[in-house]
This record gives sequence, structure tokens and C-alpha cells, in this order.
Amino acid sequence: MTQAKTTCPYCGVGCGVTATVEAGTLSAVEGDREHPANFGRLCVKGSALHETLGEQGRLTHPRVDGVEVSWGTALSATADRLNDLRAEHGNHCVAAYLSGQLLTEDYYVANKLFKGFLGTPHLDTNSRLCMASAVVGYKRAFGADAVPCNYEDLEEAELVVLVGSNLAWNHPVLYQRIKVAKERNPLMRLVVIDPRVTDSCEIADLYLGIKPGTDAYLFNGLLTWMAKRRKLDTLYLERHTEGFDEALEAAQQTTGSVAEVAAACDVDPERLETFYYWFASQLHVVTLYSQGVNQSASGTDKCNAIINCHLAGGKIGLPGAGPFSITGQPNAMGGREVGGLANQLAAHMDYHTPGALDLVSRFWATDSLTPSLPEEPGYKAVELFEAIERGEIKALWVMATNPAISLPDAARVRAALEKCPLVIVSECAAHTDLLPYADIVLPASGWSEKDGTVTNSERRISRQRGMLPPPGEARHDWWIMCEVAKRLGFSEAFDYTHPWEIFDEHARLSGFENNGSTDSPKRLFDISGLVGLGRDGYDALAPIQWPVTKAAPHGTARLFEDGEFATANGRAKLLAIHPQGPEKSLCAAYPLRLNTGRIRDQWHTMTRTARSPRLMNHRAEPFMDVHPDDAHSAGVTDQGLAVLTAAKGEFRARVRVSNAQRRGEIFVPIHWTDCFTQQARSSSLIDSIIDPLSGQPESKHGAVALAPLATDWQATLLVAEGVTESTPWCTSAYWTRIPMRGCQRWQLAHTQSVNDWLAQLKTWLPGDVSVVSQDPTNGRLRAACVKNDQLRWWLMVGPPKELPGLAWLEARFNDLVLSDSHRRRLLAGCDDGAADTGPVVCSCHQVGQTTIVNAIREGDTSVEALGARLACGTQCGSCIPELKSLIEEERPNARTKQPLATEVV
Repeated sequence: MTQAKTTCPYCGVGCGVTATVEAGTLSAVEGDREHPANFGRLCVKGSALHETLGEQGRLTHPRVDGVEVSWGTALSATADRLNDLRAEHGNHCVAAYLSGQLLTEDYYVANKLFKGFLGTPHLDTNSRLCMASAVVGYKRAFGADAVPCNYEDLEEAELVVLVGSNLAWNHPVLYQRIKVAKERNPLMRLVVIDPRVTDSCEIADLYLGIKPGTDAYLFNGLLTWMAKRRKLDTLYLERHTEGFDEALEAAQQTTGSVAEVAAACDVDPERLETFYYWFASQLHVVTLYSQGVNQSASGTDKCNAIINCHLAGGKIGLPGAGPFSITGQPNAMGGREVGGLANQLAAHMDYHTPGALDLVSRFWATDSLTPSLPEEPGYKAVELFEAIERGEIKALWVMATNPAISLPDAARVRAALEKCPLVIVSECAAHTDLLPYADIVLPASGWSEKDGTVTNSERRISRQRGMLPPPGEARHDWWIMCEVAKRLGFSEAFDYTHPWEIFDEHARLSGFENNGSTDSPKRLFDISGLVGLGRDGYDALAPIQWPVTKAAPHGTARLFEDGEFATANGRAKLLAIHPQGPEKSLCAAYPLRLNTGRIRDQWHTMTRTARSPRLMNHRAEPFMDVHPDDAHSAGVTDQGLAVLTAAKGEFRARVRVSNAQRRGEIFVPIHWTDCFTQQARSSSLIDSIIDPLSGQPESKHGAVALAPLATDWQATLLVAEGVTESTPWCTSAYWTRIPMRGCQRWQLAHTQSVNDWLAQLKTWLPGDVSVVSQDPTNGRLRAACVKNDQLRWWLMVGPPKELPGLAWLEARFNDLVLSDSHRRRLLAGCDDGAADTGPVVCSCHQVGQTTIVNAIREGDTSVEALGARLACGTQCGSCIPELKSLIEEERPNARTKQPLATEVV
């Protein structure tokens, strides 16, 4: 048994993980107690990492035109086809679309190959979809894409403001750090600004449920309020900033009184002024913002409206202070460091950075190439696929992401992919929505196999270590690109043999001629202090925050402490912000505002998280959160099926009626794909509207209509692994697949009646029905097939609310021999007298809602008491807000619990 320290591959918190490897498998994970991002904490996704591994469902062999081939054949085909298209259409016909899931070393090689040696600027990344507006906001204000804060600032702040961030679900470890800090410091306050009442509100001292898209109005109003109440740091403004007068004038012109701002934002004016007073009165304020701010047609302006208020109050460069953009992906920042955005060149240099083209060309020795480096930025994500649609881009290489799902107007993206002459896909999962469009498929390594670095939201570089060999013939992304580069004639520039060599070159470029000048200030991103580590030093590299230089060999925890910024004159810039509402307007046909986002236990398109069945239990099906009034108006019911329609497509899912939603607004998750369900892709409801500065799509502001999905029947079908490869039931009007241990669960519904279910089952599944129970008066039916003493499939016709707890049935699919007593209970779906535990609330310990409710009613009316009895809430803590809600709902039904004789009363 060996243990290795690595980094979690999910969100941008960048938690350290200690992994245990036994007999060639990764058997367990726990939080790394020494890692400064998490100090041993892990969320439920991170704690289930070892459950997502294994060769099943992995790509293991290269394919060309649908045929498995050798690596030599695949690499040569890739190089030859790229060269042929370049020769016919020019270098700019080639493009790459990357991912924040790649390691920095992968990113560096890709950026160098495409921009430096293939001569195309068209390399972008899915980070465009989550962080691009924050990047532009920082660059406009500070002169660099530089997060000024660190995680300790969240604990040292007197006021933390969450804007457009459900931290409790999307960055749970940071949420837990803030929660503990509040417990230690009763004077610390938390404000949540979000259209939805989320679990992050559990510890909030103030909640502002703003109208979607009004963030800039709110912060312009704050700037005006600070000026009127003389709460500005005039000395800081005079010494360290410029543009304040113009910013204040724009704010005053667009906001007015607190009452007017409150009306525009649709919040209570007294609560709004309370927030203004708290913000203006405290020096140590951190504003933490994420996709709710960024994913807008005016996302960049919203970011700068927030930054303006911090600069105006001098609330930056101090412990517990600053505007903090929290990153969505594990290496979105690492990708930006190397230049992995279409508007970047390399090492935090843009195309228009004075001297950058010459500097990078000399460093990469591309000045002798014809043509050499491109001189203008390339197409950003949405623009890139529009260029493919026009026929301008002839070859696309996609790595570690799924644009067929994640980009807005997904049908248009798929049509573009269909017509693209050459689509190359580097991927580790065998089944994604993108692979059917690929001409060349290259199997890539995944987490636990890849070796390199990632950078988290606080600029902390950490090692992600390879502990297992890739399955089959899968290879590392950097190796794949280097081998293609060699076949393209660039052997000398891509002769790396280990990731440390790539990292070393990356570090050298960051410090190359980085001394600053009158025309070009010193670049903030500088890790030249990590040059020359060698393989041993690289392998032993401990987490460290950039800049890392000779002057700061141990890294830099906080930026701008001296008030010096990365602009030409060293001053931060306040921007004149003119707020705009969502570009996608509502209308009679589509009267409801659509919001999209992540959920607690899933990640992106579920290619990894769905491999852990317990992560599927909290929200097993695609859903939509609907306010009770909107549900009543549309005629939909809680847990019923409904359809959302938009100008671009539709979305079918189960309804969750919730007072956490504002009237007239609907929330849907982003995770489900065609691999898991029918017509529940949130991207099909979103138009290709982008922020003109950042290119980030307006994914938070769709326009939809709501209607019930009328069905004649609903059913639950459980099928053992390997029983059948065909899924004829997927012609139903609604279906969703839910992976379980040893079987697949299917939730089905259809508009056409079934006259004979036993006959229908014969067309669907092999094997005769072993047991059946049918009630023709209400259409209910239960049936199961047992073959060779093993359960092969189980069916219940009826709504899911009639289901027993499925844990017992799941266990039966894993029985090598089904006992007689279990066979007799198959139709019931549970042991005689066994209690239904209800939907899972605590994923870590698989504790269901019914079990929790019963414990509350028996007197366990605190989170601590529930934890002591059931263990729920005692591991990652993500379920605690839901536990508290259940306690509040059930408290009137709880009996008084008698103290034990040893308890003091």
C-alpha cells in the first residue's frame, strides 16, 4: 500500500487529496490535511473520487474514421490531414478548443503548437463559458488577470458578500471555511445576493433576492451611496487609482436614490440600505462572485461595478479584503497563465502587449517560420463555432471538453461539427455527445493517471500526480500533441520527455525579459523562481502561490499590498459603468426567465461523477425549480413532468415546486446530456448571446415557456449490467438513465398507452417474466425476471412517488444467488417491514429524507443530534443546509426528547 498527495480534479478550490493505492488500484481518498486550500476537507464529489475510476467506460484505443488503429497510424493521420488542410486553406483554417480540465503542461504544449508553430490564433477554451468576464474585469481595472485575494481573506474578513455564487453547493469547502470563521468570530457578517434562495443562505445575515441581471445597478447604487455618505477612501483614490470621477458620474446618472435602486433590483429598500451601510462601514470586505455575475451579456461591466466599490473604499490589498472571482474549473487559471484563450498570446501577454509578439517568437524560436506567430487574436468560443458553420474553420481539435453540450444553441453547434471536414477529439470517456462527430479519436489519460500542475482560484499552483497507468493505449495529452508536432516537422521544439521539462520552459517564459519598462510594465505572472527544479524538485513541489520570483521565493499570498498595479502608470482604474439588463428579452410566447447552473453532487456533463452511483442519488433526474404561482398558472405539479420551450429548443424534466424561486423565474441544471436523458440539455434553451468584451455567453438569462408534459403512463425499469445493449424504451416521450451499482435505472414516461405490458416487455428485454402483479383498473404493474438465480430486470408501472426505497433492489442485482426469501419480496421491492428511507439527502453516508424526518419527529431537532444518530452532515457538510430546512419544517411535529439520566437539565 502506498499513499500519494495530489489535487482534486473538480472545482477551482483546488483541494489537496491524499490517495491510497493498493494492488494497482486507487482504493481510498481523503483530504490532504497539509494542503492550504482545504486542510483535510473534501466535498462529497471529492470524497467519491476513487469510485469514479476503472477501465469500464474508458476510451482505450485510437480510432480513425470509426476504425480502431495503432497510435502510429492515428498520429500520422492527424498530422497529414492537418497539413493537407493548411496547404489548401492556410494556417487559420485550423483551430483548437481546450478545457479547464487539462493540466498546465498540456495547455502549454497546445498553445505553443497551435499559435507558435501552426500559426493560428484560433485556440480557445471552455473557461470562456465561466470566467472570461472576470478576466476582462480584472485586466481593465488592474492591468492584469490577477486575483488579488486568497482563501485566508475569507476567514479574516469582517464582511463577506456572495454575488451570483451558490458557494455551499459549487465550492463547498470554501463555504465550510467561511462557516467555521463565522462561528469563531460572531461579528463577521455574510450577505448573499442571488435571485434564488440557495443553501448558501443558511449562514447569511442578509439576503438580497435581486431581479436577474441587475447586479450592476446594485453596485453602482453602492458607489453613489458611499460618495453621498462620505464613505470613500479619498487618500487611496488619489494615490493609487484613476477614473473615479467618470465612474461616479456614470453611477449617479444610472441609479439615483436607494429606493430607486431597490425598485430596479426588486428588493426591499431597507435591506438594500443595510447592505450598503455594512459594506461602506467595514474596511475588511471580500466580495466573492462567480457565474451568476459572469454569464451575462454585460458580465464584464458587472465585475467592474464590484471592483469599483472596492477601489473606492480602499478595500483591497489588505487581509480580509478584495474583489474575489471564484474559478469554476480546477485549472481555468493555469490555462490562462499559458495563454489558453483566443485573445491571449502566452504567459499573460496579449497580442497587443507592447513587444509581446517579438518576445514570444524569440523565446519559442518561431521567427524563422513562415508565417510565424499570428498577429491578431483568434475566435472566442461562440465565434469559433460560428466560423466552423461558415466553413472558415476546416479542422478542429477538441480536448477534454464537450461543446456539443456546453455551448449555447447546442443544435447549431452540432450542425457546425457535422459539416466540419476534420474533427479531432482527445477524450478519456468512451461515451460523450461529441464523439459521434469525431473523424479521429485519441484516447487520453485521466485523473490519477495524468502528471502535472494546476492553479486554483487563489493563484496557488499544486501538483496533480499520476498514480496509476492509463488503461489500454490511452496516452497523456502533452505526449499526443508532441508526437503530432514531430510528424508536422517540429521535432526540436517538442522533444519533451517528462512534464517537468514543459513546466520548466513555462516558468522560464514567465520570467523572460520580464523586468518592466515605460511602455510595458512588469508582468505580474512570474514563476521564474521555479525554474531549474529538475525532476526531483518538480515531483516534490509543494503548493505555492504566484508570483514566485527570486525576491519572493516562497510565493505571494496577496497582491497589490503596496498599492502598485500592473498598469502603465501603476494605478488601478475605475470604469464608468452603464448597467444593462439581460439582452434576451421576455415576451408573450416566452414569458419566464430561465437561470441555469450546477447542482451539489454533479460536475459538468457527468462523465466522471455519474460513475459513482451514490452521487446520482441526491438529484437522480433532470429537474426544473418552479415557483408555486408559476406552477399553478402553467398547470404543473410537484414531481410531475413538464416541458420548457424556448426559441431554440425544449427541455423535459421533473418539476420541483419551490418557494426558493422568484415568481416568473425557473432554474434548471446544466449537467444532463443525451447520454443520460432525452431533451434535457439546458444549452438548447440558451441563445448565442455574448458579452462583447469577454465573449462569455449569457447563460443565466434565457426566456422560456412552461407547460405540463402530458403522459399516459410512467414507469421505473431496473436492468442488470450486460443484459442488453439495445434500449428500445428510449423512444418514450421522456426517459432518463440513472447508473446504480450492478444495474441501470431508467425513469420512463410516454404519451401513448400500452395495452399489454407483458407483450411490451418481450419486445424490450430478453428473458421471461418470473413474477408479476398487475391491477388493470389503474394501470399499475410490477414485474421482474430472474434467470440462473440472478435478478436480471425489474419494472414498476406507476409514478416514481410509489417506488420503494431502491437500496434493497440495488443490492439484489449484486447477489450472486438470489435467495428464496428475497425472491418472494421482489415485487414489493423491499424486505418485509423494511422502511423506505426516502430520497437521499446526505450522499456521503447515504441517509434518506424519510429516515431524517423520522429522527426529527423522535426528538433529534438539531444538526448535531442528527449527526450523532445517523452520521448525516458529519463528513463534507454539504447537506447541512438541507438538514436545517427539514428540522424547521418538522419541528412542530417533533416530540420532546427525554434527557438521559446522566444529562444535566
